[in-house]
Amino acid sequence: MEIYVQPDGFIQWKDRRARCALGRSGVTLNKHEGDGATPAGRFALREVMFRADRMEPPPPPLLCRPIARDMGWSDDPADTEYNKLVFLPHAGGHEELWREDGIYDIIVVLGYNDHPPKPNLGSAIFMHIAKPDYSPTEGCVALAKDDLLALLADCETETYLSVTAPV
Repeated sequence: MEIYVQPDGFIQWKDRRARCALGRSGVTLNKHEGDGATPAGRFALREVMFRADRMEPPPPPLLCRPIARDMGWSDDPADTEYNKLVFLPHAGGHEELWREDGIYDIIVVLGYNDHPPKPNLGSAIFMHIAKPDYSPTEGCVALAKDDLLALLADCETETYLSVTAPV
């Protein structure tokens, strides 16, 4: 399945279209760590992580893993675990995946800069739940929870997210 993200903040798949939040710096073909931009390109959906204390696992076929309190994601370009799942405490810079604000209750890990990760090209590029006002992300694609769950229900074994660069 193909999922299409437009730089004007809309996402489409199958016969559905929904609003989404993108990076505070828009969409770019030249992603760098900390720039606040959503990378343009085509990315596989690697796995889904979810808060098992707040919801049931999303439907198959994507690999699903519950988020634990000690899970993080390295965003430190000098870290040997850069752009990978890490367990806390972790010496390098990282994002905590267990959040109280609910935006990481569902995380879809995208195949961006991960085989192998190259320092400074960007990390922790996910699809996740949007804030109620759809305020910009740090580079992720964020949807309303119901839209994200509907998208996951439509996913196939091979599903890709295509983010279009602005013209």
